[in-house]
Amino acid sequence: MNALLLYPEFPDTFWSFKHALKFIRKRASLPPLGLLTVAAMLPEEWGKRLVDENVRRLTLEDLAWADVVFISAMIAQRESASALVARCRAAGKTIVAGGPLFTAEPEQFPEVDHLVLNEAELTLPAFLRDLQDGGARRLYASPGHPDLRCTPAPLWELADLRRYASMSIQFSRGCPYDCDFCNVTALFGHRPRAKTPEQVIAELDGLMRLGWRGPVFFVDDNLIGKKRLLREGLLPALIAWQRGRRGIRFYTEASIDLADDAELMRSMVEAGFDTVFIGIETPDEAGLAECSKHHNRGRDLAADVRRIQRAGLEVQGGFIVGFDSDTPAIFQRQLELIQRSGIVTAMVGLLNAPRGTRLYERLEREGRLLGQMTGDNVDGTTNFVPRMSMETLREGYRDLLSRLYAPGPYYQRVRTFLRHYHGPKMTFSFDWRNLRTFALSSVRLGIFGRERFHYWGLLLWTSLRRPTLLRAAVTLAIYGHHFRKTCEALAV
Repeated sequence: MNALLLYPEFPDTFWSFKHALKFIRKRASLPPLGLLTVAAMLPEEWGKRLVDENVRRLTLEDLAWADVVFISAMIAQRESASALVARCRAAGKTIVAGGPLFTAEPEQFPEVDHLVLNEAELTLPAFLRDLQDGGARRLYASPGHPDLRCTPAPLWELADLRRYASMSIQFSRGCPYDCDFCNVTALFGHRPRAKTPEQVIAELDGLMRLGWRGPVFFVDDNLIGKKRLLREGLLPALIAWQRGRRGIRFYTEASIDLADDAELMRSMVEAGFDTVFIGIETPDEAGLAECSKHHNRGRDLAADVRRIQRAGLEVQGGFIVGFDSDTPAIFQRQLELIQRSGIVTAMVGLLNAPRGTRLYERLEREGRLLGQMTGDNVDGTTNFVPRMSMETLREGYRDLLSRLYAPGPYYQRVRTFLRHYHGPKMTFSFDWRNLRTFALSSVRLGIFGRERFHYWGLLLWTSLRRPTLLRAAVTLAIYGHHFRKTCEALAV
């Protein structure tokens, strides 16, 4: 059989980086890791083809070639996924769907022939056996969680790596914490499970053989969920792997208690990590208690962030407004925390309730649910009735984002970060790619952008104060352009 692996287009969102990717001539931030892993689980003799609509369009020739279509999607891709399902149905193709969107909303896709949900290591083999025997069911689901030591390496060769800004690897699944708004534990459980260090190194070697030399995202929802697996396994293996190489940079997600472990941070930096996304959520203790974010309580969050920055890790932060305990004062408090801590990439969203979470169940009991969430973290929507008036919440949120990403506060935040950051030196090599990116940013931001005075001021300040971080300054200036564009769309 010929299997077409189809990934829908993402809308223009905070994490799409669509406006930033143009500066480096890339089409997408990351390849579809889940689909590439599923491809490795399909029979070896099958033909396999990937169409990532963030990179190229699905063609009639693709559909004519395919015997079966596998579609995976996130909730934010709902609209484009629905369009692709309709197109494949019109072409008479057998459609198999899985991933977070279809796991959360299986009833919304009656046109799909087979729903293979939850973790594919458990549900896909049963489907493939039944398909071979001619008796495949419509729904395959499992409450259990697989051993990742049996997970195959993704089929990277199906993707056009040149079109992506980063690659992605998964080491572990699951998180020991129980934040009530987060569906990670609903999907993957509380007990972190991990691949072996040898598996991860083999995946990295596979990327290197295909010519990849750029950054790699460890997509784990909490890389430090089980620290022993890092200390004794992954980090020593990565440190050894990095020796003799030019230095592949890694970034990942972690919880704020990373700030308590100086030794672990040193090992992460030595292994090649330079950025972590951390769910900070709110400076309000009542909000943290409300959502069971107990590991964030009783902390000086700004001091914790600075400790991580000084260790050599840039902190990207997730923030939420719209908790039941929030008052209109929360918007100013969030702004002050973000500015004081120098978190340049600060994703602030309205609280939403994903299906399967304790928050969703509580709001359902209280009769406050409004429908589906969009999956877009910063589109200014929520899927439940908040305690604060909806008008106050939305106006406060729009004002917060407009102030947060206005050129003045944004560039001030970049300088705050660069003052604290003690990461590896990132020399600005004068190859044609870096020069082209610098030239594009100088024209687009330094001449035509409304931030032009802030842009040149930042570059001058960095050249005099932190010259080894000039490349980081240019990169963050480009990020700011993307963030402003997405925030301006919200204000319309």
